Amino acid sequence: MDIKRGLPEVCTSHHRAIRIELETVIDSSPPVLSSMLRYHMGWQDEHGCNCSGGSGKLIRPSLCLLSCRAAGGDTSQAMPAAAAVELVHNFSLIHDDIEDGSQERHHRPALWTLWGTPQAINAGDAMFALAYLALLRLSDRGIAHDNVARSAEMLSQACLELCEGQCLDIGFEARLDTTVEDYLDMAGKKTAALLAASTSLGAYLGGGDELMVDSFHLFGRELGMAFQIRDDIIGIWGTEDNTGKPAADIPNKKKTLPVVYGLQHGANVQRERLEKLYRQGFIDGSDTDEVRTILEASGAMDYAENLAEQHHYRALAALGACGLDSSCIAPLEALARFLLRRDF
Repeated sequence: MDIKRGLPEVCTSHHRAIRIELETVIDSSPPVLSSMLRYHMGWQDEHGCNCSGGSGKLIRPSLCLLSCRAAGGDTSQAMPAAAAVELVHNFSLIHDDIEDGSQERHHRPALWTLWGTPQAINAGDAMFALAYLALLRLSDRGIAHDNVARSAEMLSQACLELCEGQCLDIGFEARLDTTVEDYLDMAGKKTAALLAASTSLGAYLGGGDELMVDSFHLFGRELGMAFQIRDDIIGIWGTEDNTGKPAADIPNKKKTLPVVYGLQHGANVQRERLEKLYRQGFIDGSDTDEVRTILEASGAMDYAENLAEQHHYRALAALGACGLDSSCIAPLEALARFLLRRDF
């Protein structure tokens, strides 16, 4: 599956340079680690043979570079930061697959299913360490040491929020009383924090003042909320052909937004049936279809789509408040529109 299909040109135009930066950083790691990391990135198979494609959609590094350019900066200077946010993202994916028991990613066995959980944890930890080594490369691009330190602080804060969000998300799996407000708080940390770091880092390294950096941070956070909600919709109603992995959110009893909404706001009969299904050890077969039917009848799908739209428009409003000419922010607006409408 071509996971880059449908991406706007403003995003894909940076992919080759991002890939080169990522490979430089990852290939600097010890061979026992780099082979696992290169496999996870889609650059080689489990036997070490090179593969075409890979690297994913590269949304976060693209947002970083587009934000840098919008602020008037040189994207080549910000490239190490773009690589760093992508490496943090992939660290989280490696660990997330382990924690969720997800056996596939992009139509291939997940890293942990081939090398085992302990080694996959090591690989994820290595990816995290490499993110900060990547960030330190900003000094080689002419970024002042104080600005490198501030960049590390911004990324570290996002990482803490990401880990907190993942803790909350895992905790929701054992609960049936999670509220929509609980969910939104979790999504703001697990997903939106890293997108906000991507856009604010880009604006900061592009020379933006404090007000502009704050505007870009809010843009990224609101965009991240819309992104996560869209992910939740795809996780229930998406197809494996589009996403690259089976729609496992219902079988795994993930408390994504549509499910949380259905449990909180569905009619009594719908809510009781949904609770019964989610008390089961596993949901499969016709039960999965029934969950989808209940969620649709409760209005959960419509609610999620409407809320994603709201966050999308808030993101655009934050971007418009940064004081830049419309031509500067047009590429970011194009990418935001794509993220809201994507089906993978």
